[in-house]
Amino acid sequence: MKKWLTMMFASLFFVLTACGDGDSATEIETIHFADAGWDSIRFHNSVAQTIIENGYGYDTEVTNGTSTATLQALQQGDLNVYMEVWTDNLEDIYTKAIDRGDIVRAATNFDDNTQGLYVPRYVIEGDPERGIEPVAPDLKTVKDLEKYADVFIDPEDTSKGRVVGAPSSWIISEYLDEKLQTYGLDEQYNYLVPGSDSAIVASLAGAVKQGEPWVGYYWSPTWVTASFDLVLLEDEPFDIEKWEEDRSTEFPPNDVVIAVHKDFPTQAKDVYEFLQKYETSNALTEEALDYMNENDASPEEAAKWWMNEHEDIWTSWVPEDIAEKVKSAIQ
Repeated sequence: MKKWLTMMFASLFFVLTACGDGDSATEIETIHFADAGWDSIRFHNSVAQTIIENGYGYDTEVTNGTSTATLQALQQGDLNVYMEVWTDNLEDIYTKAIDRGDIVRAATNFDDNTQGLYVPRYVIEGDPERGIEPVAPDLKTVKDLEKYADVFIDPEDTSKGRVVGAPSSWIISEYLDEKLQTYGLDEQYNYLVPGSDSAIVASLAGAVKQGEPWVGYYWSPTWVTASFDLVLLEDEPFDIEKWEEDRSTEFPPNDVVIAVHKDFPTQAKDVYEFLQKYETSNALTEEALDYMNENDASPEEAAKWWMNEHEDIWTSWVPEDIAEKVKSAIQ
C-alpha cells in the first residue's frame, strides 16, 4: 500500500512539475515562417528573422507554398508566423480561422497598399523622350478599357485585347476574371492567367522595353510598382455589397496583418510581444524592394540594409538590450 501511494504521489509530482510552469511545456526553439511567394513577405520575414535570431536567440525556418496552403499550415500549427496576410484576398479562410481561434492577429504590418489593373504611364500620356505617342489618352478607369481593346491586342488572338491577370493559385485571379465578366470586357479581351509572379513581371518588362501597350494586374508594395512608372486604373468606389455580388468596385481596402498560430503567444512570448509592435508602410516596404531590384540583393541583404537605414523604426519594436544585440550583428 505504501509503495502504491509513493508511486501515485511521484506520478502526481511529475505531472504538476511538467505543467506547473505553464510556458515551459510549450516553449519552442525554432520559429517557422510562411513564404507565400512574393518579395515583400520575404523581406519582412528576413527583418523579423534577423531580429529574432540575433536578439532573442531562436532558430528560424521558412516554408514555401501558396497563400492558401501556408495559411492552412498556420492554422494547423505547422507554421508559427505569417508576416503578410492579405486579409481581404484571403477573407474566408482568414476570418474563419480567427473566429475559431486557430490563429491570432498580432499586428497590422501595413494598410496603405493598392492593387488592381495597371498600365504604363506612356500608354496614356506618351513619352516624348522615347518618341512614344499616347495610344489611350482617355483611359482612366477599368470600364474605359472597352474603348481600347484594339490597343492592347492579344498577340495570340488579334481579334481581341489581352489583360494579364494573376496566377490561378491566387484567389485574386478569380476576382479579376469575374470583374471582367461583370463589365462585359470578356467579350473584347482574353484573360491571360500567367504561371507565376515572375511571368507577369516578364510580360510587363518586355512591353516597357519595347514601349508597347500593356494592361495587367499588380499590387503595391513591390519593386515593380516602385521601379516602373505605372498608372493604377480607377474603379467604382469600394462597396462591400457590390463587391461580394459581382466585384463591380475597386478592390477592398486590405489590411496586411501579421498572424500567428494560437499557441505562439505562449510558445515564444517575448517574440510575440515584438511582433505586436511590428509596423511598416507601403513606402517603407517599397524602399527595400527597390533596393533589392537595383542591387540584385537577396531579401536578407535588403533587410540588413533597411534596418541600418531605419534604425529608429525597428529599435522601437524591441527592448533596448535586444536592439543592441541586433545592431552589433548587422553592422
